[in-house]
Amino acid sequence: MGASSQGKNQLPASMGMNTSTSMEQYLTFLTAGEEYAISIAKVSEIVEYEAVTTVPNTPIWISGVTNLRGRVIPVVDLAAKFGLPASVISKFSCIIITEVIFQGENLTMGVLADSVKQVIELSADEIEQTPPFGTRVKTEYLLGMGALGKKFCLILDIDKVLSADEFLAVTESIADQAASDTAASDTSAKETSDKIKPNKLEPNKEAHFEAGA
Repeated sequence: MGASSQGKNQLPASMGMNTSTSMEQYLTFLTAGEEYAISIAKVSEIVEYEAVTTVPNTPIWISGVTNLRGRVIPVVDLAAKFGLPASVISKFSCIIITEVIFQGENLTMGVLADSVKQVIELSADEIEQTPPFGTRVKTEYLLGMGALGKKFCLILDIDKVLSADEFLAVTESIADQAASDTAASDTSAKETSDKIKPNKLEPNKEAHFEAGA
């Protein structure tokens, strides 16, 4: 199921329905041909991939920032983060808005997904330990694997995947760009002022001598 079939700012209909306290819900999505999962508790909404602005001097896995109701949200491409080729944007591409915790503070960040798949429910007993081989993701980024029929999805520890480094890199770059733009504006204003400043008129000595003759 792609983002376009859900509509902007909408989550799958089954999200938020907890039928058993022993079960936890996960949102699954595709990135670079692999299916990953994030705890529903970490997901606030899903938005269409649009109006993402590139930010200079940031890590290659930061696609840019998006404006979410007046808030600047960094968007992270997990494919690039995991050392794979950057994601290719399609009509199914979307941004999963997540809430991560860093040093006790909540940070809102976006995860670029090729498409959103489904919501699954897993108990702790149904989550398999991640093997130390065979995955393209660092094991410290994973909570385990969840069964999807005959396949498995990788359950991400999003608090570790999305560190504050990405958030700080974006905010610092934006601040530096703003300072650079201000300095450039001040320089331009000074140069314009210098150009229109009247020249000091020197007395016409030749005219003075003729007048005094």
